[in-house]
Amino acid sequence: MELLSSQILRTDVSGMPLEWISYQDAVRFYYSGQVVYTCGRLVHRVYGGTNARSGLRSVVDLNSIVATEGSIQATMKGRRGYTPPLDNKALFRRDDHICLYCGMHFPTSQLSRDHVTPISQRGQDVWNNVVTACKRCNNHKAGRTPEQAGMELLAVPFIPTHAEYVYLKGRRILADQMEFLRAHFPRSSPLRTRQLREDSSVLAGKA
Repeated sequence: MELLSSQILRTDVSGMPLEWISYQDAVRFYYSGQVVYTCGRLVHRVYGGTNARSGLRSVVDLNSIVATEGSIQATMKGRRGYTPPLDNKALFRRDDHICLYCGMHFPTSQLSRDHVTPISQRGQDVWNNVVTACKRCNNHKAGRTPEQAGMELLAVPFIPTHAEYVYLKGRRILADQMEFLRAHFPRSSPLRTRQLREDSSVLAGKA
């Protein structure tokens, strides 16, 4: 079983990915009767108190994916037109920590959020107008568009779906969780293509 720091993927009853939760949150869902079904591998076994009459100790087995009773908020997240909140952690991961101007890979500390159409030129702070840029390229571009700065944009920025956003916010994602999330990515998703490429590289390395 995994360490207790592992995240559990929570979905609604239809299987729509909602969020990452801790094992403590998962236990609370179990005890409040909100868990409808589970799937994925067993990752935690949590022991509770001992029953005074039976002498038996309670135990809760937690799988890597738990489906809970739905809500209006969950339904909204699965609808077309829903836009997840924009933050740098998810943005940098969307772009694979690569500067979309020079094409180099950088640690988070050397990356920044660049507005393709600058705010000073009425650009907006939205997913499809922002890209990951190293601080050097961002400073060079300054308040200009890529065309004005003579810089080539290496990829078109896109708005992630909620399932893609859940992936972008995850850490130490298990193989069964990744497979589950990927099934909810659009077929044309750059993240789907990246994951398939990474899986192929792993398999090639084991051959």
